Amino acid sequence: MANTSPQQQREADLFRPREKSEFIKWLKDCSYGMRRGVRYALNLPTPLNTEDRRVLEQVIFKYLRALPNTHKVLFVGCHYFTRHYERAFFRGCEYWTMDVAPEMRRFAGKRHLVAPLQALGKHFPEGYFDLIICNGVYGFGLNTLEGCEQAFEQCHSRLREDGCLLVGWNDIPTRTPVPLESVKSLARFEKFACPELGTWRYLTNTPYRHTYDFYRR
Repeated sequence: MANTSPQQQREADLFRPREKSEFIKWLKDCSYGMRRGVRYALNLPTPLNTEDRRVLEQVIFKYLRALPNTHKVLFVGCHYFTRHYERAFFRGCEYWTMDVAPEMRRFAGKRHLVAPLQALGKHFPEGYFDLIICNGVYGFGLNTLEGCEQAFEQCHSRLREDGCLLVGWNDIPTRTPVPLESVKSLARFEKFACPELGTWRYLTNTPYRHTYDFYRR
């Protein structure tokens, strides 16, 4: 049998017969990626098709937005799939975004800060916000006890009395560098149950165990 070059082998793998189910899945994946690319280019929403994002966008945002006197909102942690949040979910609010990475500015709201959450007090007076959403920050850069203490202390001082803090995090060993129960500044908040979810801590059905915690100052 003649030797097959690496290029010939790649071509053979590409055009080899596929099981029907495998081929259909491949087509769906390609179609989904193309649709997202087109939507992003047209400045349309490009949400993630995951259970934790469905819960956040369709359940939690709706509940938090409807709370009385929710006018000033801070969303911490930006990416391409959060680019539409201001106009889709917080229209009419004074909506701020915050991210430590300068390159995330292009996914931010109209009002944006390039800074760590620990520096929140340098930019806003005490009691300024009605709602702070900190999703995918703890365990993704906020990785030390000192950093967590400072960050959540800033959230507590910059929320008005009875203001709400939502913390979204992955409950897996590689993304829980510090037990949240050991963070004293977080313990200053009151835990409260989201009525739509029936609990103060909601674990989504995801491989990375994304979890939402609800706190009130």
